[in-house]
Amino acid sequence: QVQLVESGGGLVQAGGSLRLSCGASGRTLSRMAMGWFRQAPGKEREFVGAIMWADGGKTYADSVRGRFTISRDSAKNTMYLQMNSLKPEDTAVYYCAVGLWGRILLGSGDYWGQGTQVTVSS
Repeated sequence: QVQLVESGGGLVQAGGSLRLSCGASGRTLSRMAMGWFRQAPGKEREFVGAIMWADGGKTYADSVRGRFTISRDSAKNTMYLQMNSLKPEDTAVYYCAVGLWGRILLGSGDYWGQGTQVTVSS
């Protein structure tokens, strides 16, 4: 079992920045990947990006590449999502998830956080 807790969401103006955190507890993450997803009202959940816990390899969705950065702190078992140059279309509930790399890329995480709301005003 892995417990995930997200934090850092909030209201920000377009062009601003936010940093989300996802703290993990319960088991080792060394063979796992962690991912960020988001879901806007009336839309399907969308992959944002992911990181391999062991070597820090990352990938991003085209919609956020160059604006969002994923990082991890192994000592704290925490993943971060630094979001810069935010746009109103980034407004969504953001979730983190843990799973095997391939499953994360397909949106099928084994464990999910409760989500944190990000609202970007124009």
